[in-house]
Order: sequence, then C-alpha cells, then structure tokens
Amino acid sequence: MPDLPLARVELRPRAHFDPGAWYFDVPVIAELRDDGIDFEAPVTVIVGENGAGKSTLIEAVAHAWSWDLYGADQMWSAPGGAEDSDLGWHLACLGARPKPIGGCFLRAESMHQLFSRTDAHRARNTDQAFNELSHGQSFLRYVAERPIGAGLWLLDEPEAALSFQSCLALLGVVNDLAAEGSQVIMATHSPLLAAVRGAEIWELTDHGIEYRQWDELELVRNWRTFLDAPDRYLRHL
Repeated sequence: MPDLPLARVELRPRAHFDPGAWYFDVPVIAELRDDGIDFEAPVTVIVGENGAGKSTLIEAVAHAWSWDLYGADQMWSAPGGAEDSDLGWHLACLGARPKPIGGCFLRAESMHQLFSRTDAHRARNTDQAFNELSHGQSFLRYVAERPIGAGLWLLDEPEAALSFQSCLALLGVVNDLAAEGSQVIMATHSPLLAAVRGAEIWELTDHGIEYRQWDELELVRNWRTFLDAPDRYLRHL
C-alpha cells in the first residue's frame, strides 16, 4: 500500500504546553500523549459515546495537519472557535512526503462559513451557491466537486446534515476518495456510515482505542435492538 497521507500522530510539546490540560483526562488523548496513534488504513471510522473524545481528537488533528499546507486550495481549512482546545498546537503529523494538499476538514458547526468562502471563489454564472442548497445537499455537492488527487479528509459527524439516502451517497464518495489515493478519518454516531467498506473501526472507550468489527459495535447492537422493538425503549421515557 502507498504511504498514507497521515500515518501517525504524536505529541510534540511546544510553547505554553500544559501537562495538566483537561483533555489529557480523556482516555484516547492520554493514549495519544503516551504512545502516539497510528493510522493503518485509507479509511478510519471513529465511534464512541458523547464525551469519548471523537471531536477533540479530530479537531486537534485538523489543526495540526493544516499548519504547513502551502499551496492548498480553498477547500482545506481548519476553522476554529473559542471552544477548541490548543491540543493541535502540540501535535506532529507524520506521513507521506511530499505532503498531499487535497482534502478538507468538515464539521457541522463550521460548514456555513466554509461554504461561504468557497462560494466567493466559484463562478456564479451557472452554478448554484452552496449556501443556497440544503445543508445535506451542499455537503454532498461540496465533497463530490473535489479536485481529483490525494489528500486528507477529516469528517466530524457528517450524518448531522444527511438523510438516510444521503448517507448512502456519502459512503460511495468515501469509497471513491480511497480509490483515488486519499485518506478519510470520520467520527460518527451512524451505524450506516460506520459500515463503510474496508474501514478500520475504532471504538473510543474508558480504555482508549478499541479495534472492532462493525457488528461488534455497541451502537450497532443498540440500533438493532431499538428498530426491532422501539417500545422496549420508549415505554421508559
């Protein structure tokens, strides 16, 4: 297999590093601090309960990756907010060289800002603006109109924007990205998106990263049980 765009993430403390920062209480971040994290497949799916560290990890990797993307087009960005941690400042991303500049970081709360910036760079004579479409339509169109070429795609809970059919469409896009030589790292609560073909699946637990098969995932078991008999859950509400 060719070198992945991102093969490993390590802690590399820089100025103002705080060894007592709150995020080191999150098991997956403590694992990253102690041992680093290796990526071994073109597609990595990250699942786990709220608070398990999925978004904290994805956001930090996005910020660390985006520092030296000289020459990248307007697609790759890591828009941050006051709520984001400084963890990315202290991470090193190791992988393919020269570093591929394709891909993007997409999360629901920053999509409007990202699409607005992209719309400003696009010809408006024939194309409808991304922000004139529904959330799900704009998400899928944005990914589908990507330039061909290798890159890193970081997706944080993309199902927030997508219907069932759109999630299926996204699975097809993810397969295409991997076939083109890109790498996808996706955090999700969706059993449908977790089923992406050939993905390495991480379940974040109190012990850090646990490597699972799709049908071993708690979220898959829970959805199966609920869909089989919703009243077993609803009667307790």
